Amino acid sequence: MKNNNKILSDKLPVYTLRLTQILKQLIIFLFFTLIVVYTSCSSAPKNRGDIDTLRSQGETWLETGNKQAGLGAFENALSILTETKRNAILADDSSLIIRVCLSRGNVLFSLARTDEAFAEWDHAVAEAQRLGNAELLSVSRIYHARGNLITQRQNAQSVLSEVTTLSTHITNARYTAFSWQVRGLALRAMGSYSEAESAMRRSLDINERGSYLESASYDWYTIASIRSLAGNFSGAISALESSIAIDRRIENSWGLAASYRASGDVHRRAGRSDEAAEAYARARMIYAAMGNDHETAEIDRRTNNNE
Repeated sequence: MKNNNKILSDKLPVYTLRLTQILKQLIIFLFFTLIVVYTSCSSAPKNRGDIDTLRSQGETWLETGNKQAGLGAFENALSILTETKRNAILADDSSLIIRVCLSRGNVLFSLARTDEAFAEWDHAVAEAQRLGNAELLSVSRIYHARGNLITQRQNAQSVLSEVTTLSTHITNARYTAFSWQVRGLALRAMGSYSEAESAMRRSLDINERGSYLESASYDWYTIASIRSLAGNFSGAISALESSIAIDRRIENSWGLAASYRASGDVHRRAGRSDEAAEAYARARMIYAAMGNDHETAEIDRRTNNNE
């Protein structure tokens, strides 16, 4: 998933940092397991009440799975979302099936299981077509287009045009913000940095007003990458500081580590070696506490080779 044209890499999956987070995840896992055991005595709902229970559980688990993914606990998220999808299918709830497929696709994509991710997004598109819901169909296609952009299966101009057209069918605030994010990514890939930041700020405004903090942090992170590519290093550091402040507030360990590493990259490009070393050390400390040997080694490589 690495793009050599990017100054700052997109945030990728890892496991959570703090002992308290680990304990929280263990509690969630045990609670989730008990529910699954309790509800799995029958493979199909018996009556209308059972179906309502499946839907209610599905909505709760979808939210939990998305939160776990937002904190970088992708394996936990995938387990939760897998059972959520099963419940959605049992209840024959097309809306829930679509939304779970989109989330599962995101998690699988973050785990570098690209083909499986696209299969989930394809499932969401097909289900939305069957349902006849224009908004969910548009959102599903935007998820697919973003995947095409990142994997370079589709050129940025084509993605931008497609997403701009699809967004006209969207009224939900979070989906609207997401469409602006994807447009910002496409514009960044095209080298249109001013327009790219404007698009990301449209997303940021929605996410900040709605208190969608994980998404707002990502907006700032992407704005930093845009500014860095444009040579505005001070502006990039300022944006990363905003991202770090949000991630610290919500205890998003992966976001913190990624932003500190990005800060090191920007400082190094600006010729500020001391500041770069300090940022890299902070990122390394978090990655090491996570037990993420791969990212820790990557920090060491950058530090030792000054790459």
